[in-house]
Amino acid sequence: MHLVCIIDDDESVRAATTCLVRSLGFGAHTFASAEEFLKSPYVEETFCLIVDVQMPRMSGLELQSRLRAEGLSTPIIFITAYPEERTKARALDAGAICFLDKPFDSETLIRCLDIARSQQNDSASE
Repeated sequence: MHLVCIIDDDESVRAATTCLVRSLGFGAHTFASAEEFLKSPYVEETFCLIVDVQMPRMSGLELQSRLRAEGLSTPIIFITAYPEERTKARALDAGAICFLDKPFDSETLIRCLDIARSQQNDSASE
């Protein structure tokens, strides 16, 4: 089963996103911060990350940079309540597969998870 990790400092967003992800047949773990995720045993086995852009201490973009620096190319779907074109461009240029404004609809998130799945299938066939 594919594991999706959801990192957001808003508990209600984590709960709602987890319900949706699990209803699609994915496994899901949630974290209230990037630091909490990085200390978890799931960092290297995560199929896809759904990450809030703005969080206390370490932002989603900082987490993305850290994972890339460690050689991890886990697909990342960013979510934000504060959409800014500059931030979106930075995230996408660094390899994010989607950048969604909160609130986002389930169909959009499903499309993003499909992109992550197709990327994994492409890399598996190489």
